[in-house]
Amino acid sequence: MNGNSKRTAPFRLKVWGRNACFTRPEMKVERVSYDVMTPSAARGVLESILWKPAIHWLVERIDVLAPIRWESVRRNEVGSVMSPGSKGIFIEEKRQQRAGLLLRDVAYTIHSRLEMTEKAGTEDNLTKFQEMFLRRAEKGQCFHRPYLGCREFAADFALIRRDEPLPEPIAVSCDLGWMLYDIQHDNRADKNHVHSCTESCRPSFFRAELSNGVLLVPSLDSGEVRQ
Repeated sequence: MNGNSKRTAPFRLKVWGRNACFTRPEMKVERVSYDVMTPSAARGVLESILWKPAIHWLVERIDVLAPIRWESVRRNEVGSVMSPGSKGIFIEEKRQQRAGLLLRDVAYTIHSRLEMTEKAGTEDNLTKFQEMFLRRAEKGQCFHRPYLGCREFAADFALIRRDEPLPEPIAVSCDLGWMLYDIQHDNRADKNHVHSCTESCRPSFFRAELSNGVLLVPSLDSGEVRQ
């Protein structure tokens, strides 16, 4: 990468876990997962390893490494949201039992790049953040444990070095339909992405297709992403 580059060379990160749920937003009551990891979930994994106001993650491709398997469960969830001024929630009064259709025994390779944001300072540069991510990923370091869609589904991760062969994706091709691309938040309060109002959240979608186990992710300005 030369000093004039606006983006880093691609990173490859393998992530895997026992369960995953990349929830379809059109399902209002029950949790039903997309067939594969969404770009926003992949970005969340990367940001758990390295996040700074000066950088932004661009997910370009997701390889599906394990057969797509499903698992149906029933879970206890809280049926209300606690407001900032409340003293708490009495769980026994708000508990609801809901069904969920989850993925099981998942594994993916995330292909991504880093680019600078308008919040970058004069001392910030891509080389610094690139080396920081490589060092943290190799050592298994993270700001918080990455997860696969829902926080209860913890993810393991391992860096795939550039001189290492890529894991083989599954030999499956299919139309995945409209998939959540990402959610744009107008106001980011901190690294945990705590937001002051729901009106600042703008979801975007794209037509997803799996080709021999590979999901190509279009860029936000490609015209393939709809808001």
